[in-house]
Amino acid sequence: MIPLALALCFLLSPSLSLSADPLHVPITRRAPRAVHDLNYYANVAKHMQAKYYPNLASSSAPRKRASSADIPVVNQQGDSSYFGSVNIGTPSQSFNVILDTGSSDLWVADSSCTRCDPQTPLFDMSQSSSLKQSASANSETTIRYGSGQVAGSIAQDTVSMGGFTVPSQTLLAVDQLSSGLLDGSVSGIMGLAFSTIASTHSTPFWQTLSTSGQLSSPEMSFWLTRFRNVASAKDEEPGGVFTLGGTNSSLFTGDIEFLDMPAGQQTFWLLTMSAITVQGKPVTINTGSAALSAIDTGTTLIGGPTDDVNAIWAAVPGSAPVSNMAGFFSFPCSTDVTITLSFGGKSWPINSADMNIGPVARGSSQCLGGIFDLGLGSSIVSGSGNPSWVVGDTFLKNVYSVFRADPPSIGFAQLSDAAGGSGAPGAAPAGSTGATNSNGSPSTKISSGVLSIALVAILMSLL
Repeated sequence: MIPLALALCFLLSPSLSLSADPLHVPITRRAPRAVHDLNYYANVAKHMQAKYYPNLASSSAPRKRASSADIPVVNQQGDSSYFGSVNIGTPSQSFNVILDTGSSDLWVADSSCTRCDPQTPLFDMSQSSSLKQSASANSETTIRYGSGQVAGSIAQDTVSMGGFTVPSQTLLAVDQLSSGLLDGSVSGIMGLAFSTIASTHSTPFWQTLSTSGQLSSPEMSFWLTRFRNVASAKDEEPGGVFTLGGTNSSLFTGDIEFLDMPAGQQTFWLLTMSAITVQGKPVTINTGSAALSAIDTGTTLIGGPTDDVNAIWAAVPGSAPVSNMAGFFSFPCSTDVTITLSFGGKSWPINSADMNIGPVARGSSQCLGGIFDLGLGSSIVSGSGNPSWVVGDTFLKNVYSVFRADPPSIGFAQLSDAAGGSGAPGAAPAGSTGATNSNGSPSTKISSGVLSIALVAILMSLL
């Protein structure tokens, strides 16, 4: 399922200068209960559109750190989403939340929610002695998405992840949500973008840790596993590693290619798409502000502007628009679609398995493609600060990704053998596709050094 968009955190004073070692968070992935139908991916597109185009559709923080903390990340429903565990309140209550670099709010479903699924773990505010409810007249907040909405009350409470703690973190306790917004054991979302886009006008958890000196480096890094089309995969599987406060050198090989974010106010994690190849040949795409791209761990697919998406699929023999899914394309299932993306430096290949979402109908020889028209037939105005591209897990499974706050930049590196490997990047814009190996298969293992506590606990699920 696709991740929602939100954000809330309370900015802490940078009263401490001590630094902690990087925190490596094992990620678990949830395997599919059943093959997703076309409506699922249509809703994914709606969610992405609403997330980035909504008009279309301080207290002192004492530093605490566990001596060795690995946060298991779960791969949910065959690479649909990736989530980790967060603790809220005193005594702490544990919840699974989607790790979402495309939003900035923290929210969890509250025990007063009457329409939540019975299997959704709920936050009981009455059981937390450290919770403080907002006295503001605007304490009730609604967040709307393309496929629904959530509403609840703003509060502050102690929030911990992997040994890091923020004692007065702002969060939204959700008591109303549309059907289908949460799935499985997932209770909410942890937004990992910047405070400027937080619906609760608060500072995200990661940003508070960084500004208060709790992180040894102002970085977050991801290795995401792949279980797409693995018949034996369960509803939840090991999802990789989320490293908070640095990188994990055992999960990538070679140098990290850091690319500066566009100048201006920090909102989403943004880069500029510079080149794309399809089947080994370059395609013509828009440049400049029309190529602004959000790098989003909380989104399943890749969405792009109409002209560019049309150019991509025009380069795939036998491709065609899907008649009942505006913006989506199909192609012959027997075709390996090889695509590379470049953001100004190297050209990064996408495993053909990630481009094939599955047959458009039972028994069909046409398969759904992993890149769709983000505009869905609408006119998207470039240059407004909103991204024209949203680059989700279809791409991010193929690289080791690093999100660095200072200087604001995003880095990519080739996955190591321990992380499943990846196609070797080429020089842009030629884009050597290279041979790609499926990372995150059931045989994939994380080195004992990475999982000092263990990749034993497989968390739950979210978006």
